[in-house]
Amino acid sequence: MKFMLIWRQTEADAWEKLGAIDFDQMLETVGKFNEELINAGVLLAAEGLAPAEEGVVVDFSSEPPVVTDGPYGETKELFNGFYLINVPTIQDAVDWAKRTPLAGPGFKTEIRRVPTIDEFPADNEWIKKERAWREANNQL
Repeated sequence: MKFMLIWRQTEADAWEKLGAIDFDQMLETVGKFNEELINAGVLLAAEGLAPAEEGVVVDFSSEPPVVTDGPYGETKELFNGFYLINVPTIQDAVDWAKRTPLAGPGFKTEIRRVPTIDEFPADNEWIKKERAWREANNQL
């Protein structure tokens, strides 16, 4: 089963609470964790995100939608990056999440299962098109 481990910052000053982190040391720490995931054969994808100040939000509460520059005023939990892993059970995903290197007060890792295309109606026109695309791109 595929699971997404989503890194979230739950407090605005969470990075500051970690203290002065040497960037090279952080890269080494994250790199070692990535290597463990790779060596275990469970890593499918992993990405970090640029700071929220560089992002925008498209809010569909009105017509036309409103685009707002980051940071996102009322947002208390920012999505900072993710891992996509393939493990047999959610407990395995939890075990990996407990080992994520960027952890501490003000951080959370959310775990969400990624449904497979086989869980959708196989006779649906759009699912057929997506399956064809996935097969053509070695995504199945």
